[in-house]
Amino acid sequence: EQKLDELSRKLGVQEAELKRGLERAELAESKLKGIEEELETVGENMKQLEKSAEKALEREEKLVEKIFSLQGKYKVTEARFEYGEMNITKLNQRIDDIEDEIYREKLKVKKCSDELDDTFDDMITNY
Repeated sequence: EQKLDELSRKLGVQEAELKRGLERAELAESKLKGIEEELETVGENMKQLEKSAEKALEREEKLVEKIFSLQGKYKVTEARFEYGEMNITKLNQRIDDIEDEIYREKLKVKKCSDELDDTFDDMITNY
């Protein structure tokens, strides 16, 4: 009977340990489920972040292309500006040359006019 009591006590202890083990297992499963759900949420967030990163990369590539395009347009515009300035300088020089030529021609006309006036005056006084 003593062995039966001892076995009964051991059985009770084992059942109590089994019950605690099952409770701990259920608690662990519950925690595991929570961690799995959290992991799933983290995975979804990672997917969204990857998509956002891809979109940002695409935007960056488009902006880089736009920058290169604008730089090219700027260089062309700058070259056209320099060419225009050069043409303006040449035209201004040509205008100055023409004005000088007009002034010289006016002086020649004035000289001829003065000579004609002198000739007429001589004719009138001498004839």
